[in-house]
Amino acid sequence: MPPLADRRSGQEAREAYCSVTVDPRVPKTAGAWIPRQVEAVSSHVPLSGLLRSRAVTAALSRRWPVTTVLVWHTSLLKVLPFLRLHGTSVALFLHGIESWRRLDWVTNRMLSRVDLLLSNSTYTAGRFSAVNPECSGLPCQIVPLGIACPVVDAPPMPPDPPVALMLSRLLRSEAYKGHRELISAWPLVLQRVPSAELWIVGEGDLRCDLERLAAGLGIGARVRFWGHVTDAHKEHLLARSRCLAMPSRGEGFGLVYLEAMRLGRPCLVSTSDAGRETINPPEAGLAVNPDKPQAVARAICRLLTPGDEWQRWSEQARARYESHFTAQQFQNRLREALLPVTTQAVAR
Repeated sequence: MPPLADRRSGQEAREAYCSVTVDPRVPKTAGAWIPRQVEAVSSHVPLSGLLRSRAVTAALSRRWPVTTVLVWHTSLLKVLPFLRLHGTSVALFLHGIESWRRLDWVTNRMLSRVDLLLSNSTYTAGRFSAVNPECSGLPCQIVPLGIACPVVDAPPMPPDPPVALMLSRLLRSEAYKGHRELISAWPLVLQRVPSAELWIVGEGDLRCDLERLAAGLGIGARVRFWGHVTDAHKEHLLARSRCLAMPSRGEGFGLVYLEAMRLGRPCLVSTSDAGRETINPPEAGLAVNPDKPQAVARAICRLLTPGDEWQRWSEQARARYESHFTAQQFQNRLREALLPVTTQAVAR
């Protein structure tokens, strides 16, 4: 695990740059200028033995005073005993589904050292508190994420055929993303929009099941699987689509929605998770119950139909990204949320 803070001179000596990768699917990171005394312990993958060893090594290598530790993943709480925490404040960032399960006893014990919870959404914070009620008394700040992608002019509505795009890993362990529900609703979409196509980007052990489902429904020609694509190709596919559709039941935030909104593409989310907080329907798209195929189909058809409504969604989606979800906005939110505990630690 590379160091996430460095020494600087002059005016910059008062601050350090903490580059936090908000999701392995997003090529650019959302960095955060935070007080120099803040140390970040960060990982976006499961904490294997090797990573745990690297985290401990990084923790033991610190040589300057640290007043606040920002733990970027619940699993990394186990690193706390190896940090020099005398008079230090600890903030824990809650990201999503990994925070919605009951913590093991070691991690739970480390929660006694946490002074502040940060969460990417109100939904994530609520799910965490529901399964870990002993933490309900901890102060919590909601800090929506951002992506470090430049704001660009939104491409115009693409030509026919109208395309809805899904972007996610195709894993059986993540079958809650809504792929089956969307494919199952597609025959209903075709009744209203006969040329509509569903494009699915991603790879994993769920792909064969989804291909069989589409073939069994007789819509194999209208459902295209792209597999893994490059970041440039992903952006091209987003520009070629009329909406992003991911009516998931398990999004703690949904960074992929930001990628779509940045290009002026409205989104379909579910009524079951934090996607609603990200797109704020009907501002940047629609929310549906994924268990209701008719509702899913109606929403998709609206998002695929050209006209004033689509143009309004496109403009509002891009404006919402620009005003809420850039890296700079995330930096500002994170810095503001950490300031009280950092100030408190300095005063100790």
